[in-house]
Amino acid sequence: MRHSIYAERDGQDAFTDLLFNALLGFAFMFVAAFALIRDPDNAGKIDAKAEVLITVRWADRHPDDVDTLVEGPNGELVWYHNRDTGLMHLDRDDRGLFADRIELDGREVSNPINQETVSIRALQPGEYVVNVLHYQSNYPAPLPVTVKVEKLNPTVSLVFYGTRELEGVGDEQTAVRFTIDAEGNVSGTTELQKKLLTRAVEASKS
Repeated sequence: MRHSIYAERDGQDAFTDLLFNALLGFAFMFVAAFALIRDPDNAGKIDAKAEVLITVRWADRHPDDVDTLVEGPNGELVWYHNRDTGLMHLDRDDRGLFADRIELDGREVSNPINQETVSIRALQPGEYVVNVLHYQSNYPAPLPVTVKVEKLNPTVSLVFYGTRELEGVGDEQTAVRFTIDAEGNVSGTTELQKKLLTRAVEASKS
């Protein structure tokens, strides 16, 4: 009798060990699977890295249209007719009040902010020229436009911040020219004027 009791107990112990090991295996697989779960919202996203951000702003709800033109070290030019040069991109082309509508909570509302942004994704040594153009004017008074240039890496630093007063249709002014050295640092800035529109128009026709 005692032998059969021991045999039964040994069988129960073996079954308990087997069950415990199986549960342990399932728990391990669950933890491993959980660790490998990817957020579907991040799937397929590309890290839109930027080295320099250029922001151009004028008065909110103002009907005038201001354009941003940026020339790179090799003569490449980004503007509203050429929004992407590979390394530079016009992220936002603001046309004043024209088509300035956004959808918010299922309703279409007016976006009051007048702002254009250009991002530079990788830095090449040489000079960059940042111009603003008064494309469309509705009032005789000059239009104040602020230009901010920020270097984003390794920490955010202000390269330039200033205001230009545009005098009407066709008025193009250089806000700043900044130079990047071989180490990727800003080595100097100047406000020497340089027209970019003529070359931009010629390039758009070719």
